[in-house]
Amino acid sequence: MNTNTPYEQLVYFADPMCSWCYGFGPLMSTFARSHPELKLTLVMGGLRPYTKEPMQSAQKNQIREHWQHVAKASGQPFNDALLMRTGFIYDTEPASRAVVTARWMQHADLLTFLEALSAAFYRDARDITKANILADIAAENGLDRLAFLSALESAEMRDAVKKDFSFSQSLGVQGFPTL
Repeated sequence: MNTNTPYEQLVYFADPMCSWCYGFGPLMSTFARSHPELKLTLVMGGLRPYTKEPMQSAQKNQIREHWQHVAKASGQPFNDALLMRTGFIYDTEPASRAVVTARWMQHADLLTFLEALSAAFYRDARDITKANILADIAAENGLDRLAFLSALESAEMRDAVKKDFSFSQSLGVQGFPTL
């Protein structure tokens, strides 16, 4: 370990439902574990927060092609079953709020939790826009399910995720992942 490193913190702007963040996940994990001297701060950027309308076929096809490109470039597995479901609303706010909630609950490995959410969505086709699914994933990753669900649905966490989105925007971050 180089103790003369002038950098002590790495800020990672991401979104659990960002395909490039999912594709970048293994590399980011390797880097973070190789540099324990760096404090990793995870900020939710808000890829598609507060989306209200279901995706139309043309948009689904465009995103599926994008996912295929990311899969080829990253080697990560993608399952588009959820994306192709009728009525699917691609709202990234709930999953981003889940990461902020895990951070608030002082989860020991926030990066692993982010990766678990992304894998649940992209690999396993689990609908991480739903609070109960998010609570299940939190429990699978060592958090108390009921405490997580209660916090996730709170006004405090809704405000906290908005602060992450605003911070990201204030710095001009427009794409994810960004370090």
